[in-house]
Amino acid sequence: MFASLRERNYRLFFSGQVISNIGTWMQRIAQDWLVLELSGYDPVALGVAVALQFLPTVLLSLWAGVLADRVDKRRLLLVIQSGMAVQAALLGVLDISGAAELWHVYVLCLVLGVFSALDVPTRQAFVGEMVGREQVANAVALNSSVFNMARIVGPAIAGFAIVLVGTGWLFVANAVSTLAVIAGLAAMDPAALHRNPPAARSKGQLREGLRYVRGRPDLMMIMVLVFFVSTFGITFFTSLAIVAANVFGTEADGYGLLSTMLAVGTFTGALAAARRGSRGGPSLRVLLVAAFGLGAVELAASFLPTYALFGIALVPLGFATITFLNTANALVQTSTSPEVRGRVMGLYVLVLIGGNPISGPMVGWLADTFGGRSPFWLGGAVAVLAALLCAVLARRRERHPLPVE
Repeated sequence: MFASLRERNYRLFFSGQVISNIGTWMQRIAQDWLVLELSGYDPVALGVAVALQFLPTVLLSLWAGVLADRVDKRRLLLVIQSGMAVQAALLGVLDISGAAELWHVYVLCLVLGVFSALDVPTRQAFVGEMVGREQVANAVALNSSVFNMARIVGPAIAGFAIVLVGTGWLFVANAVSTLAVIAGLAAMDPAALHRNPPAARSKGQLREGLRYVRGRPDLMMIMVLVFFVSTFGITFFTSLAIVAANVFGTEADGYGLLSTMLAVGTFTGALAAARRGSRGGPSLRVLLVAAFGLGAVELAASFLPTYALFGIALVPLGFATITFLNTANALVQTSTSPEVRGRVMGLYVLVLIGGNPISGPMVGWLADTFGGRSPFWLGGAVAVLAALLCAVLARRRERHPLPVE
């Protein structure tokens, strides 16, 4: 289960992520709650904040993939993480001093979105350099286990900390936690990385990456499925705050508890994925089953009448979600040529996160118009349909394979 930790460079990265991801989730909960407080608990305002945070992904992630193929990924990540620390510290100072206004949060959401658009494809492509192709699936799953362990601990701490000390100190804590990642990257041994020669600067590199994916029907199917499931199905990280406040009438601690229940499922799913990753490569069958299960559970959860039942349903929903995301990530990374991996991961991040500028306002509008449960039943239905359609296409492709060049 922990095979990729044999690599010292990955151990340094992994250790930094353990600390930093807790701070990241504390900031995410604090930011959502701060927006709700500043806007008078307006779900549309929360949707706008989410859209601003993820809009740069649409504009920059493809170019970030090109940049990741050209430059030293470790050095680029050092710059990006430093910028994220400054953003969190600035938001914390504004909040603690009482000067924070809604437009301040919106601007800093946009700044964080720019850094995230550069960070995610670079970090995803850097995983292969740290552990080598054979351990990519295992390392991706371990990354997710850390991320989702933090999703358990971070929201639980944040929910009670907001009640005790307010949201501002959580932003400061995230800024400090980011230093762990920066220290780990600085301490790595560049000679031990599994590097390929960087792509030379030339015209048409972005188009080259897009042509590569277009010529791979297997990758195209994964990208399409990920887009529809992530844009319409995996919206509960935003809508959960709306459900907690507007449907069940809880405070920040109630929202934190729901986030923790979801994270219990994602953490368990990440550990299961790490075990699968150490035994063999990812499979399309697991991806399709996970997408269908995610949609079915989300659809069922939207009709549960009580806070307790809804919270329990979030555990299998989290398990299916992280199984889907881990399998999609590992399939793309292990089946892509190293020379274009940065650009392909840039496109993957675009389809994974790029729909958030659509889903953020959509969730706010749906919750405001049709009630807080509506994003769940719509997202579940879309995920189920997307999984079934892709399963039909996959079966047809098995019966009528394309000629091998």
